[in-house]
Amino acid sequence: MDGDRPFYLRGVNLGGWLMPEGYIMHAPNRGYRYFRSNFEKVHGDGELRAFEKSFRSHFITEEDFCRIARLGCNSIRLPFHYGLVEESPYVYSLEGVGYIDRAILWAKKYGMRVILDMHAVPGAQNHDWHSDSDGQARFWTNKAFQQRAASLWAFLAERYKDETAVAGYDILNETVLHDPKPLNVYYRAAIKAIRKVDPDHIIFVEGNRWAQDIECLDDFEDDNLVLGIHFYEPLEFTFNFIPGLSYPLGKGKGRWDKRFMQKRLDASVKIAQKCKRPLWCGEFGVHARGGLYQEDVWLKDVLACFNARGIHWHFWTWKAIKSHMFPDGVCSYLPNDPWVNRPGPVSGWDTWPSEWTKNKKKMIASWDTKMFNENKTIVTALKSGLR
Repeated sequence: MDGDRPFYLRGVNLGGWLMPEGYIMHAPNRGYRYFRSNFEKVHGDGELRAFEKSFRSHFITEEDFCRIARLGCNSIRLPFHYGLVEESPYVYSLEGVGYIDRAILWAKKYGMRVILDMHAVPGAQNHDWHSDSDGQARFWTNKAFQQRAASLWAFLAERYKDETAVAGYDILNETVLHDPKPLNVYYRAAIKAIRKVDPDHIIFVEGNRWAQDIECLDDFEDDNLVLGIHFYEPLEFTFNFIPGLSYPLGKGKGRWDKRFMQKRLDASVKIAQKCKRPLWCGEFGVHARGGLYQEDVWLKDVLACFNARGIHWHFWTWKAIKSHMFPDGVCSYLPNDPWVNRPGPVSGWDTWPSEWTKNKKKMIASWDTKMFNENKTIVTALKSGLR
């Protein structure tokens, strides 16, 4: 609540910063582990650490927080890789957590709040690149991985328990399990670990199957808990998997328009209301094509549906190197530098090990958001939902 009025968390994700992803850097979607391994083979561990420090110091800066606040956002979802903080099991890096500290400080300066999102956990919670997986979700078959993740949450909760600029903790991003029982077991363990040290901050629990299924979640005994969904439907359009599609799509039963969107969201709203929990969409987005295919209309419709139903939301994502598919950034990098190399066959961060020696200063300069172009159709649509 904000005084006597409900307070709705609305903002953007800082995807790609503390949890790098291939497509955001115009590369094939493989786990970050593969990039690190390739870079280390060429340059060694010391230079890999120097590279990561340069990237983290330049890809997102205080100016980004200022711009996000000016856009009208009141909050940021901050995805991070567990390895940013965990140097080795149960040993935590003050340098790594310092980036989270910095993000919270900047958010506080510009009147925003931060949701901490553990985007990748030890062993990976799904088989996809965005959990830094090698193709397996070993988090669910190794109790030690689960214990480490819960312990890391306890460490972070202890650190930020008195920080008012922290909105809360998104325990686990986009789990994929055939049987959701292990997810509920882990959520209980993580909630218990957090509540031992922090009784106050919000805990966000995402549904199973890429945060699509919240009906499978148990009714956890916690007074300050929010249910989380993600919304990218239909993928053929939002991810540009089928080029040339325009919104609304289809006719008859195959039609996808605002009415159908409302129907899909109402199913989640009904579950949240039954559980007496707030509902939050931690990710949604669309591939920006200059409004030529009415992707801005899709976005305006989504935001109108969220706001009419009291759904909190965070757009995916703030910035990305422009590619031909997947959700776009509010800001896109357009030049075709040697370390982007859109024609291929090697592109994006797969070129970085070889380009680092030749173009280090230029690469670092290119990461600054000043070098990115705003997707004006996306910005206009977001502002419609932030009024």
